[in-house]
Amino acid sequence: MEKKFKVLMLNGSPRPSGNIALAFHEMEQVFAENDVEYENILLGRMDIRGCIACETCRKNGKCVFNDIVNELAVKFEAADGLVIGSPVYYGSANGTLMSALQRLFYSTHFDKYMKVGASVVSARRSGCTATFDELNKFFTLSGMAVATSNYWNNIYGWDPGEGIVDDEGRQVMRVLARNMVFLMKSIALGEGQIGYPETENRVWTNFTRKG
Repeated sequence: MEKKFKVLMLNGSPRPSGNIALAFHEMEQVFAENDVEYENILLGRMDIRGCIACETCRKNGKCVFNDIVNELAVKFEAADGLVIGSPVYYGSANGTLMSALQRLFYSTHFDKYMKVGASVVSARRSGCTATFDELNKFFTLSGMAVATSNYWNNIYGWDPGEGIVDDEGRQVMRVLARNMVFLMKSIALGEGQIGYPETENRVWTNFTRKG
């Protein structure tokens, strides 16, 4: 029996029908065509507080605030891929999304190695690449494989749904989804046939030392 691949999609926009939703829709069509299960969650309108550095998650493996973040943790662990999307706010990602992602990645102890990540960004004009880089850092810090497209994963538009006229941006999303499906399948195949790359014990260093 073939493995059923799962993708978790986190929309950081407060607009249910905004341009991130439009970009996600392009990806969802590709996932459906390839029999990939996906779940799309709108985070941008939720009340999600930031991390308070209490370190409780180090002891119990989940965030001290029992909200959507702990629910996402279960879904993320079960998923083969994660898509995160955000409009650009002052050259950065949506604050609600960032609070969710910071707590989600820090509080979870399960292995994220070789899960496939993709970030999607929308803007009227500028700030896409800065936000794109910001979101990708969650993946690269966690040993995840980062899916790419034929251009940076940006779609342009100001009014909700205006990205429909960005033909290139919509194509970028479809290519991104196809590449993501390929990566998930290839990683699963590679794990079974040749195994993951050899790992080393993690080395932790600080820039400051006492004495």
